[in-house]
Amino acid sequence: MTPAVNVAKKAKIDYRLHSYTHDPSSASYGEEASEKLGVPPERVFKTLVVMIDAKQMAVAVIPVSSMLSMKHIAKAAGGKKAEMANGADVERCSGYILGGVSPLGQKKRLKIFIDATAEHFPTIYVSAGRRGLEIELSSVDLMKLTDGISVPLCG
Repeated sequence: MTPAVNVAKKAKIDYRLHSYTHDPSSASYGEEASEKLGVPPERVFKTLVVMIDAKQMAVAVIPVSSMLSMKHIAKAAGGKKAEMANGADVERCSGYILGGVSPLGQKKRLKIFIDATAEHFPTIYVSAGRRGLEIELSSVDLMKLTDGISVPLCG
């Protein structure tokens, strides 16, 4: 199992794993998950790692149907400017490959911000730590397990 699944197991939360065959030619990992699992894209959340003020990384968990507001994530993280983190740095820091980055079980613990829309659903889907594997859990459990903060992140 992945570190993300191990975190959920150890915490004894309610969760479900969903797998699908990942298509390497897919343009969007999150949209592919939504399509192949038959789940509305508003309930499937992608994990994005950003660099705040060119000195600290943070994680944004947002619906695959939305775009991250760099202003919103910078403000939430207490910074002035945010930009997407370098892919190699993301993999090194999280311990996951791009397209399989989970907010759970990351190698280096970063501040995690979860878009407030997650609270509108009984459960949401996030990467379980590899391409083609999603974990379904409540946003409350996700916030507890990651020390995540619920804020509006999309603009």
